[in-house]
Amino acid sequence: MTQNDYANSNVMGLTGTLLIRLIAGPLCDRFGPRYVFVGCLLAGAIPTAMAGLVTTPKGLIALRFFIGVLGASFVPCQVWCTGFFDKNIVGTANALAGGWGNSGGGITYFVMPAIFDSLVKNQHLTPHVAWRVAFIVPFIIITAIAMGLLFTAEDCPTGKWADRHLILDSIAAGNSNSSASSVKNVGEKGQSIADAEKTDDAASKQVTAVDAAQGEVVVAPTFKEAMGVIFSLQTWALAAPYACSFGGELAINSIIGSYYLKNFPKLGQTGSGRWAAMFGLLNVVFRPAGGVVADIIYKYTGSVWSKKMWVVVCGVSMGCFELAIGLSNPHHEATMFGLVAGLAVFMDASNGAIFAVVPHVHPFANGILSGCTGAAGNLGGIVFAIIFRYNGTHYSKVIWIIGVISIAINIAVCWINPIPKRQIGGR
Repeated sequence: MTQNDYANSNVMGLTGTLLIRLIAGPLCDRFGPRYVFVGCLLAGAIPTAMAGLVTTPKGLIALRFFIGVLGASFVPCQVWCTGFFDKNIVGTANALAGGWGNSGGGITYFVMPAIFDSLVKNQHLTPHVAWRVAFIVPFIIITAIAMGLLFTAEDCPTGKWADRHLILDSIAAGNSNSSASSVKNVGEKGQSIADAEKTDDAASKQVTAVDAAQGEVVVAPTFKEAMGVIFSLQTWALAAPYACSFGGELAINSIIGSYYLKNFPKLGQTGSGRWAAMFGLLNVVFRPAGGVVADIIYKYTGSVWSKKMWVVVCGVSMGCFELAIGLSNPHHEATMFGLVAGLAVFMDASNGAIFAVVPHVHPFANGILSGCTGAAGNLGGIVFAIIFRYNGTHYSKVIWIIGVISIAINIAVCWINPIPKRQIGGR
């Protein structure tokens, strides 16, 4: 395979994920995230098992497109978490789930070579056959997880997806009981008319709470409503920064090993690969950290604006680290690894912070919003991967270009109100 074939396969894999994420969002709103999650896993498991049958670069490029379906499982994962957790902690839940998902890219650097070595040494397979057989292992793991979700998990807190509206009945019943109790107290305690009016005002506020809860129940939006969500400023204010953070992560993750090998030839292929794996593994800690910090800020401020400002801080800081790496192009290992670690901290935290804001925006169409935001991440990855492709091994140049784009986009959307003015719920 040539370098261009390798780059084209990366772009094709990202394209497959992008398209399926866009489709998965509306499907989550209509059929529930659990079934969409299972569908993505099973649909991606089959081409994963068939990876060993590929014999040409074109075959690999086509296969990468279909394996990209697995990446779309991120959308139902986030929609599912959002449905089970309150706004006060949903950032932590989403970021933790997403962080473990992202870290899979780093874990793969260690696990797949270990499986390959085991097949060669213990099963006495030739290297040509061993790498093909190794792909059966992820197929088994993915299929087992899909079956576990299908047969043991629930769609939402009320059970089946079709029953997700039942939570409104309990809220309405609670309000009715509260109103009846207030009326009884007026009669028993001889409250004044003014006190009775205050009671009525409180009851009206409780009805508003019911409306707010109703606005947060996911529905299957009409085409007009879907277009309104897709083209709203709030959607773009989340999608654009995610294109920079997750898109940059995807693109840099695909070249970071080669970049290390170019600047530090003594590391060798294995050493550079292991250091590259650390870039993905840091997601285990710092993507959840982005969500945790967002939730802590929200707890003390009660404002979604505070979460949004945290997104901007992470995005701009990420861009600054990209500029530092790209412009200095370190040839000292400690400097390089330190800067890349700093980049990973804010890049991963930005991913987590963005999906701490997503549940607050257009909550009735959380699937569509999650799908659009997630797809934007892949779109950013495709754009940045293409820039890498046409700059050859000038990795540092492309990294500072990504940094400039990231800073510019995060600043450009920082003024947009995180929640539409007429939105009911989500606050």
